[in-house]
Amino acid sequence: MSTGLTARRALASALLAYFVLPAWAGGGEEAATGAEALQLIVVTATRIPTPEAELASSVTVVTAEEIAVQQRRTFADVLRNIPGVNVVQQGGPGSVTSVFMRGTNSNHTKVLLDGIDVSDPSNANAAFDFGQLLTADIERVEVLRGPQSGLYGSDAIGGVINVITRSGSGPMKAAASVEGGSFNSFNQTAGLSGSQDALHYAANVAHLHSGAVPVTPLDLLGLGERRIDDSYDNLTVSTKLGLDVTQSFDLGLVARYTSTHLHYTGEDYSTFPALPAAQQSESNTDQYYGRATAHLASLQGAVNQTLGVAFMRNQTATLQPQTPETLNTGERVKVDWQAAVRLAGTETLLLGVEDARDEISQPLSASIRIDSGYAELQSQLGEHWFSALNVRYDDNDRFGGKVTYRIAPAWVSTATGTKLKASIGTGFKAPTLSELFQDFAPFFFANPNLRPESSVGYDAGVEQGLAGNRLRVGATYYHNRIRDLITTDVTGTTWANVGRATTDGVESFIAWQPVGQLTLRVDYTYTQATDDVLQQELLRRPRHKGTLNATWQATDALLLNVNVLALSGWVDGNRDFSIPRLDAPGYTTVNLAAAFDVTRALTVFGRVDNLFDRHYQNPVGFLQPALGVFAGIRAKL
Repeated sequence: MSTGLTARRALASALLAYFVLPAWAGGGEEAATGAEALQLIVVTATRIPTPEAELASSVTVVTAEEIAVQQRRTFADVLRNIPGVNVVQQGGPGSVTSVFMRGTNSNHTKVLLDGIDVSDPSNANAAFDFGQLLTADIERVEVLRGPQSGLYGSDAIGGVINVITRSGSGPMKAAASVEGGSFNSFNQTAGLSGSQDALHYAANVAHLHSGAVPVTPLDLLGLGERRIDDSYDNLTVSTKLGLDVTQSFDLGLVARYTSTHLHYTGEDYSTFPALPAAQQSESNTDQYYGRATAHLASLQGAVNQTLGVAFMRNQTATLQPQTPETLNTGERVKVDWQAAVRLAGTETLLLGVEDARDEISQPLSASIRIDSGYAELQSQLGEHWFSALNVRYDDNDRFGGKVTYRIAPAWVSTATGTKLKASIGTGFKAPTLSELFQDFAPFFFANPNLRPESSVGYDAGVEQGLAGNRLRVGATYYHNRIRDLITTDVTGTTWANVGRATTDGVESFIAWQPVGQLTLRVDYTYTQATDDVLQQELLRRPRHKGTLNATWQATDALLLNVNVLALSGWVDGNRDFSIPRLDAPGYTTVNLAAAFDVTRALTVFGRVDNLFDRHYQNPVGFLQPALGVFAGIRAKL
C-alpha cells in the first residue's frame, strides 16, 4: 500500500468521527490538522470523509471563513455564487426562497442540517424554504450536484445541500457582533464554544432585522396606491453538544429553534390580472430541529457505527387581508443507523438503514412512512483509480418500493495535476402529502395514486492544475432526463404523472492564486432545461450564469473581497401567472466587503451590496434590494 494511500485512510478514519458521526462534529478551526489543511475533505459525496481530489462527484465546499469574508448573513446569499445553482427569492430577506440545481425543479434538492432532513412536509411541494436560515453558526456547506438518491433517497434528483454547524473544542471562546445599515437593518450575534474534559459545547444566538425593503414594483400599484415596504425579523438559537464517554464511544446532541416574522405584500385577486394588495400580509414561522446520536468505533477504528434520532417541526401561520388565518404544520421523525467498515487498506463498505415518518396538519391531517436501506463500496485500484458505487432501496407505504444507484469513478494523477471524472446515477422525488391528499373542491382534487418522479443523469469532466497548482481549470458536462413529473392533467382538475424534462449544461471554473495574499476564482455555468412535452424552456432557469470572487489580504489586518454575479435572461411568469410566459432580463451585481482587525480581539467590518444600484426583479414582479451599505463590529474573547 502506498504512503499516500496510508495517509488518506488514516485521515479518513480520524475525520469520520469528526465530521459525520457525532452530532457535535462540525470542523472547528482549532481541530484542523496539518493533513486536512493540505487536502479539502468532503463528506456529502460518499457519506465517508474523502479528499476532494479523489471524488468523481461535482461538489462545492463553502467554509465559515469564506462566508465571513463576503459577510453573507443569510443562507440564500451564500448559495447565489454556487455553480449550477439558481436562487429565486420573492423579495428581500425572509421572503420565500427556492433553489433550482442543474435545471431541476425547486423541490428536487435534498437539504440536510447537521444530519436532519429539513424539507418541509407542510409545503405543497415539500421543498425547503432557504430564506429562513441564517449563517451565524455555519461551519461549512457542501453542495453536491447530480442525482444522489442512491445514497440519500427522495428529493435528491438535482443534488444535495449539506449544512454543518460549528462545534466546540479547546478552551472556552466567546464572540459577539453587531451590524447596522440600509433598509433599517440591525443584526446581532453571540456565541460561546469550547470543551471541558469529556464535554464539547457550542451555543449561538443570532438576530436579523430588516425593517424596510422595497419589493413591489411601482408600475404594478394602482393609481394613487402607496407602496408598503417589507419587513422581517429572524431569531435563531442553536446548540451542539458532545460527550466522550470513552475513547471509542461518544454521544451527541444538536438542537435549533428559529422564530421568524415577515410582513409582505400579497396579491389582490378581486381584479384580473391580480394587483399587489393594498394591505400587507403576515407570515410567522416557528421551526424546531433536533438530533441525538450515539457513535461507537470498534476493531481499532475499522468499524464506525452511528445511531441517530432526528426530529423536525415547522409551523407557519399566515394572515392575509380579508381571509381567515391559516396554520400549516409539518413534522418528521427519523431514526437512522450507519456503519463504515474498512474491508482492506483500499476498500470501505458503508451500510445504512433509515425509518422516517412525515406528517402534516393544515387543517388536513395525513402522514407517510418510508423505510430505507443503502450500501456503498468506496475503493482504490492502483495508484490512479478511485471509485464509489452505491445502491439504495426505499419502501414508501403509499406507492411501494424504489431502487436507485450511482456509479462514480475518477482517474487522478498527482504528478501532472490532472483529474478525469464521470458518474451516472438515478434519482426520485416522492409525491408530497398535499399532492396525495389535499383537495380544493369543487375545482381541484388530490390524486392518491401518484407515482414518484424519477430521473437518470450522468456527467463527465476534467480538471487540470498548472503553475505548481497555483492555477487550476476545469469543466464538467452534465445531462439529466426526468420522467413522471407531477403536474396537472389534461382536465386541469387533478395531479398526474404526465411531465417529462431534460436538463443539460456545462459547469466550468478557473481558480488562480497569483500570490499568497490574493485568490481569484471565476465560475461559468451553462444550463439548458426543456419541457419535453410542450417543447418549451422551463421557467426560472437562466441559460448563462457567471461569478467572479476575489479575496485580497492587503495587510495583516486588512482583508478585502469583491464578488460579481451575472445572470442572462430567463423565461418567467408575472406575479400571479395570469401571463404564464414572458422574457425576463438578466442582470449583474457587484458586492464589496472589507474587514480590519483593530486588535486580535476586535474587528470592524463593512460591505456594500449591489454597488452600482442595479434595479432588477427575480422573480418577475418582485424587486431585489438596491444599493445597500452596512457596517459593524465583532469582538472575540
